[in-house]
Amino acid sequence: MIKYIIKRLLLAIPVLLGVSIIVFLIMRVFSADPAPVVLGQHATAEAMEAWREANGLNDPLIVQYFNFLFGALHGDLGESYYTHTSVTAELMSRFPATIELALVAIVIATVVGIALGVVSAVHKNTVIDGVSMIFALIGVSMPIFWSGVLLIILFAGVLHVLPSSGRIDPLLQPVGGTGLYLVDTLLSGDIEAFVDAARHIVLPALALSLYSMAVITRMTRSSMLDTLNEDYVRTARAKGLRRGRVNKHHALRNAMLPITTVVGLQLGSLLGGAMLTETVFAWPGIGKYVVDCILKSDFPVIQGAVLLIGVIFTIINLVVDVIYAYLDPRIKYSKEEG
Repeated sequence: MIKYIIKRLLLAIPVLLGVSIIVFLIMRVFSADPAPVVLGQHATAEAMEAWREANGLNDPLIVQYFNFLFGALHGDLGESYYTHTSVTAELMSRFPATIELALVAIVIATVVGIALGVVSAVHKNTVIDGVSMIFALIGVSMPIFWSGVLLIILFAGVLHVLPSSGRIDPLLQPVGGTGLYLVDTLLSGDIEAFVDAARHIVLPALALSLYSMAVITRMTRSSMLDTLNEDYVRTARAKGLRRGRVNKHHALRNAMLPITTVVGLQLGSLLGGAMLTETVFAWPGIGKYVVDCILKSDFPVIQGAVLLIGVIFTIINLVVDVIYAYLDPRIKYSKEEG
């Protein structure tokens, strides 16, 4: 297993290099000149040229890339064109908000998606199955920004039961800790702040989870239907085991392999898809920050954020493979032998 993990980590190096090259070329070759955006259209040609020189944009592309890569390897992703602060520091200060939103969303999507998928498979071709599949179809088809707006209109505008934006009441904001407000408020015993943070995260997490929930529901249903037709499931039923026990301990456990892959991939997708959700709900995470920087052509921030998401996605894939080996030892042995 250790050899396999090391091998996967080594294979991740060219993947991350490819990501860094692609995003760098898009920023430098296919994007507009940031100088007029940063300095304003009324800036003189001399001022723009001086700004490009100061920010290394006049250097050859290969030199610019290796400067960026060298800095990234040392944890330095450059400085923002506007705030002149460290991109690494800016991303890390916003990362807890994004990861908290993504984790809550994937928990909602996984719990509801697996439950709906199992119920749909067990009651195949019934009204329950039809309703579940219609829900999954709506979840896959509806864009995040549209579902987010609808949730805001319903729960904040009509029912007035949940806040429409922000992360927590400024007067209740926890100081220090992990940066995960739900965790920090619980650890500090501040129940009022915990409830307020939970109320703020419900709508964005629900909007973000809908697509993943639908995907997990469909995958769970398909995987469960295949497993329920296996001989060992029919044998377990023939022995007189209760239907619920057979479905849980025999069918669902063996159906979890493809579901685990989907959940892992969806978690990585949620980190990228959080950009739209954070923008709609004014959630102070990496996504909203990157969207603002895209509009301002703040290249260092965009490059750093994409590289960070690439690293996280690679780690998630590795964790999924390790979980695979735990769920099915045969996979572990075959990979070690290979």
